[in-house]
Amino acid sequence: MCKGYFALVVVAAYVLPLSLAAQAPSLAIQVDHPTANVSPMLYGLMTEEINFSYDGGLYPELVRDRAIGRGWGALEHWTLAARGNSIAKVSIDEGTGPSAALPRSIKVSVSAATDAAPAGVQNDGYWGIAVRPQTSYAGSFYAKTYSTGAPADSSSSAGWSAGVPVTVSLVNDETGVTAATATVGGLTGEWKQYSFTLKTGQAPESSNNHLILTIPRPATVWLDLVSLFPPTYHDRPFGNRIDLMEKLAAMHPKFLRLPGGNYLEGDHIAERFEWKKTIGPWIDRPTHPSPWRYRSSDGMGLLEFLEWCEDLKIEPVLAVYAGYSMAQEHVEPGPALEPYVQDALDEIEYATGGADTKWGAERAKNGHAAPFPLHYVEIGNEDEFDRSGSYDGRYAQYYKAIKQRYPNLQVIATAPVKSVKPDVLDEHFYMPAEQSFSDASHYDKADRNGPKIFVGEWATREGEPTPNLEAALGDAAWMTGMERNSDLVIMASYAPLFVNVNPGGMQWATDLIGYNALTSYGSPSYWAQVLFGSYLGTEVVASTLTNGGPRVYTSVTRDEKSHKLFIKVVNASSEAAPLSIALSGVASVGPEAKLITLSGKTPNATNTIANPRAIVPVEQTIQVVGPKFVQRFAPYSINVLELSY
Repeated sequence: MCKGYFALVVVAAYVLPLSLAAQAPSLAIQVDHPTANVSPMLYGLMTEEINFSYDGGLYPELVRDRAIGRGWGALEHWTLAARGNSIAKVSIDEGTGPSAALPRSIKVSVSAATDAAPAGVQNDGYWGIAVRPQTSYAGSFYAKTYSTGAPADSSSSAGWSAGVPVTVSLVNDETGVTAATATVGGLTGEWKQYSFTLKTGQAPESSNNHLILTIPRPATVWLDLVSLFPPTYHDRPFGNRIDLMEKLAAMHPKFLRLPGGNYLEGDHIAERFEWKKTIGPWIDRPTHPSPWRYRSSDGMGLLEFLEWCEDLKIEPVLAVYAGYSMAQEHVEPGPALEPYVQDALDEIEYATGGADTKWGAERAKNGHAAPFPLHYVEIGNEDEFDRSGSYDGRYAQYYKAIKQRYPNLQVIATAPVKSVKPDVLDEHFYMPAEQSFSDASHYDKADRNGPKIFVGEWATREGEPTPNLEAALGDAAWMTGMERNSDLVIMASYAPLFVNVNPGGMQWATDLIGYNALTSYGSPSYWAQVLFGSYLGTEVVASTLTNGGPRVYTSVTRDEKSHKLFIKVVNASSEAAPLSIALSGVASVGPEAKLITLSGKTPNATNTIANPRAIVPVEQTIQVVGPKFVQRFAPYSINVLELSY
């Protein structure tokens, strides 16, 4: 799949004469000497609700604040739409909502309106709403109404005005031209969900659009859960955004760490990711604050996370809340923690249980009868920041309860613990480029007697909103170290994954994939991830780099079934690096090899929303004269050399 992203160039690459090989840095590779198995779960995904990663990003709901929140900003993205001489006002009704989970709604009071001059509300979306020609959009809203002749608190049905129509339209901000419209009738005095479809014609592709809902006569209408979805990945109902999922698929990930890091914990215990409040109909999801200063719709709930994994054919790595939130609130181990431990067991059952179990039956009721695969459960997130020192006891309590019920699950710790040896330890690294280079051998001499390692969050932080080439080079250097040591490092996931590049969309730099309402792009670091995930063997083979210099990094893996050898070379220096490559333990080498290179003229070179393909991999076919040859690697380059043997 990822080959479609590469520019293809077929050339005879520059190969130095063998007489000069002795003067070049050298890489000796013992192809017949595997040193470790490559972890089948090595590269995966980690994301959380940060930088508008879900709402306004991967979860492609086009209406911002579809469920009406509280406070002064509740109507920030909902404004009055009064056409012609119509008269109306818009307010928040704190006591009238469609459900106990959603107690507020928008109250639209129209005192004058006609078919030619309707009135209502409009929503500006997430920095606009993307409209494309010849496209169908699935929409819905909850509504109720009463006529202006009846008081708002009337208990009599005499004043209710059945049949008030609502017209829903997509309108261009700049031209005022309507791209699509639909009318829904039959509003009554009871809350009810109404569905509609907006089909565009030859509307220009643009993100400068808003959604407008109007009524053509005097009435009072309450609205909530106004929703509009574009086409989704694999046509899953209310699934994920197509272009972003395609970029994730091209990375060839093996897992998704969900539901995220700080997003799992919340600033306060009451603001944690409560998975039971994120399943079932939207009307039963109360939404909650994210740690990054905006409210999560919880449209991306636990089942949607699991279906995200299903759509990419990857496994979940399920992180469960462990009794610590970032404002230094924690639950002491023991009886007080038991309800949280039980909640984690229920969550595991929801993901993996059969339809004959309590929570497996709930999952089936929510629309997914089959259990999901699960092999790893993570207890908390970054619990080394808990100053109470309670994590050792909290982890042990979760570990024992999970192992008793699910003995085959691997239980991940987020900080070192002493009372129980964890199966896996999650380590996080956010580094400047120089540290990524200098510490690329971090795991080369690490203790093999401890737990396996999950590098659950890591990134070279250079450039914003997305990484520049220097960061990609640092990332690639770091990944060579993880590959060489994938007997110990069994999983790794870059973070954060996404950023909305609009003003106000970013809370953290640097981020792998950038996007706005209409389009998206991969950073140089994204392409490094694509290369490393796409060209990975099943075994690490012995290799020795000699005289490589301070900024040349390598890793070598093989796939014995396909007889492919993958040599990764990172040249982070400003000069070309001729590398003498000597293969031993093979009878012959194929006469042609594939060389894929990601490079740029300067370390600051990067991709942007306006110039998304400034730095992309270029593929070449090169001639190989035998098991010993010299290959020149460009300055500031990340390279994969694929050979047949």
